Amino acid sequence: MIKLTLKDGSIREIENAASAAEIVKGIGAGLYKAACCVKINGEVKDLRTVIDSDCEFEVMTFDSTDGKKTFWHTASHILAQAVKRLYPNAKLAIGPAIDNGFYYDFDLEKPFTAEELEKIEAEMKKIAKEGLELERYTMSPEEAVKALEEQGEIYKVELCREHAENGEPISFYKQGEFSDLCAGPHLMTTAPIKAVKLLSCTGAYWRGSEKNKMLSRVYAVAFPKASQLEEHLKQLEEAKMRDHNKLGRELEIFTTVDYIGQGLPIILPKGAKIIQTLQRFVEDEEEKRGYLLTKTPYMSKNDLFKISGHWDHYRDSMFVLGDPEDDSKDCMCLRPMTCPFQYQVFLNRQRSYRDLPMRLGETSTLFRKEDSGEMHGLIRLRQFTISEGHLILRPEQLEEEFKGCLELAKFMLDTVGLSEDVSYRFSQWDPKNPNNKYEGTPEQWEKAQSAMGKILDDLGLEYTIGVDEAAFYGPKLDIQIKNVFGKEDTLITIQIDMLIAQRFGMEYVDVDGTKKNPYIIHRTSIGCYERTLALLIEKYAGAFPLWLAPEQVRLIPVADRHLDYCYDIKKKLEMQKIRVTIDDRAEKVGYKIRSATVEKVPVMVTIGDKEVESNTVSVRSRLDGDMGSMNQAQFLGKLMTDIASKRRQ
Repeated sequence: MIKLTLKDGSIREIENAASAAEIVKGIGAGLYKAACCVKINGEVKDLRTVIDSDCEFEVMTFDSTDGKKTFWHTASHILAQAVKRLYPNAKLAIGPAIDNGFYYDFDLEKPFTAEELEKIEAEMKKIAKEGLELERYTMSPEEAVKALEEQGEIYKVELCREHAENGEPISFYKQGEFSDLCAGPHLMTTAPIKAVKLLSCTGAYWRGSEKNKMLSRVYAVAFPKASQLEEHLKQLEEAKMRDHNKLGRELEIFTTVDYIGQGLPIILPKGAKIIQTLQRFVEDEEEKRGYLLTKTPYMSKNDLFKISGHWDHYRDSMFVLGDPEDDSKDCMCLRPMTCPFQYQVFLNRQRSYRDLPMRLGETSTLFRKEDSGEMHGLIRLRQFTISEGHLILRPEQLEEEFKGCLELAKFMLDTVGLSEDVSYRFSQWDPKNPNNKYEGTPEQWEKAQSAMGKILDDLGLEYTIGVDEAAFYGPKLDIQIKNVFGKEDTLITIQIDMLIAQRFGMEYVDVDGTKKNPYIIHRTSIGCYERTLALLIEKYAGAFPLWLAPEQVRLIPVADRHLDYCYDIKKKLEMQKIRVTIDDRAEKVGYKIRSATVEKVPVMVTIGDKEVESNTVSVRSRLDGDMGSMNQAQFLGKLMTDIASKRRQ
């Protein structure tokens, strides 16, 4: 008998080996109808997978992340099939499921028009109704390359040749007349895909590199029910209204200029004030927690990065100034991270165990050579500023200091209002990575990952595991967050490094008089300021909490005769560091109030004859509504209390 341990812990037994599909059918017809894929011993597998030994067995429906991705992956094949039916000369590139749907890249003479997308969508619906069965088959690498070359699928040939290096069979999926190179998993048929929508067609470089040809990328989404699609489209409309790329420009928070370049935004005065407020808050909080502020160069000779290992592992993402092959001149690099610079603080003199932990913090401007296709608004940039820090410590201090870093990160997230929107990923190495991505031995990695795993489990932190997501020198905890369109990025990271100190000769004299290499924690407390700003724009739809708002109070005089009183109040507020403006335009009060509302000013104060005579103010707050009349002292006290508490609601 073969024993299957189900998700609820119950045991199901089968007499002989059977496909996952047959097993799910045996559990229930309704479950089989909803099943997209299965997890066997924690690994996502196709329903066609044969179960021939005891295992943990979990059925994944569209309600699960893995189920959605299997569903959407099948839908991407339907998209490719529809395009090939209508445009036989189109060349296929890749078509993965993503966090909020799927896309497929095509090599075409010109991008699809809106009318052509409608035709493709109609063909996709036709294919789904045909209920075509998906059949998985394999070919030898040589056979696969030959078949794809005969079809003229140049991008598939390139992918196939890469996968052929290990000599293993190459898998394909066939549905009707259409076949595609693919590892799966997929649905059993096209029938479950009841609702589909093609969202856009954009340009995307092959493999994300501007050195390659620009392809046409079609973004789409699909669902088992039409009602789910309708709800999703409503959410997309809401997301468009909150999109920081749109809203940030409308509210004059940032802009971009073509002749400056991609990934190099101009942060306008309002945006700069928000970042400055965040930066001061972070630096003050870190100082309270024992961090020492450093200020290090924006560039260095590439010798520094050769010592750290970044030259071998990170060079393609660095801006290199000069010719690294010309020994007669210094080759300089703009820094992509601050760690090797901050190590010099430790190395400045001999250190003892009494100096540790040494917590170093810096507001660091960094430079990374992102591909054009990867950049998006303020989320991913070529120049950005980060709340970077490195803790140099003794091994026995690792757990306490790691917990302190996590507590600080959670405090920051809670303060700005993002704590409920994040998830946690334990990013680990992949010993099978073919690109020699990692430093160290398996024993060193096991030690580092075991240490981090124990800390996370002791804290009771819920996390997913990201294999092959570690830094080249150690595992990390990534605090993940999604933008309004569902695209996930890392906001904050905390990394354990047991390797690089030795490369730099970093040593401290321990209690017993022996010299030892310290451990290092790489961490951010609020991450990249520009990315955080983008997420806050979307979180609050531009209506920032009072303490963060670039303009906190707007004074609205009814007539010119009330201006002197307004300027007197403005002076008193500014003395308390409150950001205040006066709308002295020759417009009606209603127009001024609407303007302040559109510009999302948190507090509006109307000044007329009554207020001047009684030495009061008439206050309207975004959070508290119409607060009526109050004297100046009451108003100032209320403002200062709300700002100091960083009140959000």
